[in-house]
Amino acid sequence: PNAGKSTLIAAISNARPKVADYPFTTLHPNLGVVRVDTEQSFVVADIPGLIEGAAEGRGLGHTFLRHVERARVLCVLIDLASSEHDPATQERILLHELGSYRPELLQRERLIVGSKADVALHDFDGLRLSAVTGAGVPTVVGRLFDLVAAARASEPEPDAFVILRPVPEGVRVVREAEHQWRITGRDAERAVALNDLTNPAALAFVDDRLRRLGVGKSLARAGAAPGDVVWIGAFSFDYEPDE
Repeated sequence: PNAGKSTLIAAISNARPKVADYPFTTLHPNLGVVRVDTEQSFVVADIPGLIEGAAEGRGLGHTFLRHVERARVLCVLIDLASSEHDPATQERILLHELGSYRPELLQRERLIVGSKADVALHDFDGLRLSAVTGAGVPTVVGRLFDLVAAARASEPEPDAFVILRPVPEGVRVVREAEHQWRITGRDAERAVALNDLTNPAALAFVDDRLRRLGVGKSLARAGAAPGDVVWIGAFSFDYEPDE
């Protein structure tokens, strides 16, 4: 908590989180897009700070640890201005909480960064930045992007997508008796079942729908003669060849 995560994400991305000088200012994850150049970018997620015991439910960060699972790369911010814990202790606590929550997170690429370098109280042998002054920020962004790009490149190619398109069912003509025929097929049966066939406009719609489904041509190919009775569900009509 209060390590400068929200200040950093606001400095490097389009995110505008709440920034204040007290612990647990961040109450929910913040996402921001970091643009390295006109063609390269990556997404950063700022989660509420972790405290000792977070994996067991202490503090706020434990609620959002699942968001960390989706990250290709972890950036662990160490508060160099902390009067409570030195950098080594902070790193130990944070990595312990990550590992306690999900051990495989410790196998993920990570960058340990000392924050608040402009007001540091501790020496730190590693990357340092000040999100307020901007010192060290471009270097950290560059390192993060390199790690993200390497993680992306190492991922296996996704399996090819299989697109299933249903084959049109069409219509089927069955001779039921002398001069009587039955049309089967979901689209034809739905056309007559879902319309009020006492309404001239609805009847015209059904006639056009049946014509588009090829009902007339199918009857002609089956040998239907003018005046034969054609059934679709409970609906019947006298067959007249298309002109």
